[in-house]
Amino acid sequence: MTVVIVSSAEDPASTNIKKNLLEQSSWNEIESFDNLPVYRHSTMKDIVIITIRDRKIRHENLDKEIDNKLGIKPKQAIFISRHRSEMGRPTLTVHPIGNYGEAQFGGKPKILVKSAPRLMTHLLRLIKKNLQSTDLTYQVCYEVTHHGPYIETPTLFAEVGSTENEWNKKEPAKIIAQSILELLGEYYYEEDFSDDIPVLLGIGGGHYAPRFTDVVFEKKAAFGHMIPSYQIKAGNIDSEMFEKALDATPNVKAAYIHKKALKKSQVTEYKKWFQNKGIPVISSKELSALD
Repeated sequence: MTVVIVSSAEDPASTNIKKNLLEQSSWNEIESFDNLPVYRHSTMKDIVIITIRDRKIRHENLDKEIDNKLGIKPKQAIFISRHRSEMGRPTLTVHPIGNYGEAQFGGKPKILVKSAPRLMTHLLRLIKKNLQSTDLTYQVCYEVTHHGPYIETPTLFAEVGSTENEWNKKEPAKIIAQSILELLGEYYYEEDFSDDIPVLLGIGGGHYAPRFTDVVFEKKAAFGHMIPSYQIKAGNIDSEMFEKALDATPNVKAAYIHKKALKKSQVTEYKKWFQNKGIPVISSKELSALD
């Protein structure tokens, strides 16, 4: 079983992050994928970097393709990527993948890919820590679940945004690469983490999940899939989708509802649904402070 880091040759931020990964640590070129080199870490043998030529969000079933072509069975995927935003704010983000509604940006309609809550959250904290040792001013945050590709392997995205200016800079890419290597120096998979880190499903709020981001910077917790208010408003969230979100959030212990971002009637309805499923709805006051 292997951690596969996925880069895309058509993505300048992804290419920059990959270059920094190769510069910051020792790798061996082992074979090729899509006629591009595949690298295996020289000491952490279960970590490889592959590069694809097309857009990551539309390259479906990549894990099966890697298995078929390379004989490598991914157990965890980390996609290194650009992030695009009309606001253009410099950002460093992590997020799970899948679609609550139509598959406008890869993946399958109303299908969520299994998340990696503890890995993703620890990576987010490392990014924030490593940014603080620089003079860069970037927002560090989660993004909610919002695009493909479809893959059966637990997956997270780590991104530099939000314009071409940031994508082509070495410094933010260096922070993402440094943080990924630091993460994988200690943890590969979800089960490598202590069970006392509560895994939460997040509901409500905006695309950049401000409340959920604040919670994990202060409390011992990790978010998997996050459902924003705009998906609720669009009518994409029902009992079936809640079930899918729970199923795709490994080791989920509770739901966390951003109450101020929702109507009181919605909060009441969602609380009742989760409680009937035996899933507690908790507040930040019930979470332990970070060590």
